[in-house]
Order: sequence, then structure tokens, then C-alpha cells
Amino acid sequence: MRRDFLATARVAADLLRTPAVRDRWDEPSALPAFSVGGLAGHLAFQVLVVAQVLGDPVPEEPVISLLDHYGRVEWIGADLDDEINVRIRDGGSSVAAEGPVALAARVDAVLASLDLAAVPARPVRMALWGPWALMLDDLLVTRMMELVVHADDLAVSVGIDTPAFPEGAVSSVVDLLVRLAVRRHGSTAVVRALSRTERAPATVAAF
Repeated sequence: MRRDFLATARVAADLLRTPAVRDRWDEPSALPAFSVGGLAGHLAFQVLVVAQVLGDPVPEEPVISLLDHYGRVEWIGADLDDEINVRIRDGGSSVAAEGPVALAARVDAVLASLDLAAVPARPVRMALWGPWALMLDDLLVTRMMELVVHADDLAVSVGIDTPAFPEGAVSSVVDLLVRLAVRRHGSTAVVRALSRTERAPATVAAF
């Protein structure tokens, strides 16, 4: 899991350094109300926050499961202008405030110093969450999902091919998204979407 996260983060870091992202930094992205730069900042945050939470004390909040985490987050189902989504967009813009070169350099510096293999299994917590924590490896799954999904958003935004991610990371992300889709739509809908085009529902989106 930790190797997969680092490999995924390096793919995202390469994307942040592309001329297409730099040249369209101030343009609208494929996501409503996000600029390309703001979306790049949100993508970078998924790497930067791992170093941040590992620098924090071990949280005292109760540790919950990965699926319980997604049952509690405020952004699922929130409207575009709800406070949580505004905070997420503002956070991305803040992270990206110094521009594309500085942002890529920050991500590269964190990746150069992040030795996840040396970190013992421990709970971690992001400030954006409510009163709960996750085990580190579960947090890394959540960050890989964000990296894979938002790398696609960013690539589409600037008109380049979506980068390929490591097979292990893709498996973890797809597994998470399928489990969330089953919880939201039911197993029959997801099975039909994956196997029967004639009976497939209109969507089995996880969020």
C-alpha cells in the first residue's frame, strides 16, 4: 500500500510539471468553480497532507473503518456552493497560490523526504474531518483515490492524456469505488452496470 501510494504520488507530481498545466493555470478546469491552478493545488494537497498528518501527534479520536469514513464525510452529496465544497476549493487555491513551479517543487520535496516504510502502523487524522481518525494505510487509500480521480480531471482540463497509474494503486482505488457504489446503489445495480449493458442503470457513481 505504501509503495503504491508513493508511486501514485510520483505520477501526479509528473503531471503537475507538464507545460499544459503551467500554460493553462488560470483557466477554468473541467470541475465547476475550480481553476486549473486550484485543481492542481487540490491534487498536490493529497501528497502534502500525508507528510503533514505524520508530523502531528497520534490522534486521540476513535479509529474507524474506511467505509465508515465515507459514511461521515460532509462533501458526499453536498451542493457546489455548500460550505464544505467552498472550503475544498479555497484550500486548493491556497496550496497553489505561489504558482505551478513552486507547487511542483513542494510536492517533489515532500516525496524526496517521505519514508513511509519507516513509519509504524498508527492512526492519523486530517483537520478537515470530524471527530475520528483512520489507520495510516486506510488514509493512503483515500489519498490514492483522490490522486487517481483528480489526475484525470486535471489532464482532461488541459487537453492531455490521463496518466497511467500503478496496477496496485488502480486495484485499490477501483475496489474502494466499487464498494462505495454498492453501498449507494445496491449490488444488483453494480453487477448489471459491469456485466449487462441492456440492463445497466444510468449511473453507479460512487459519489
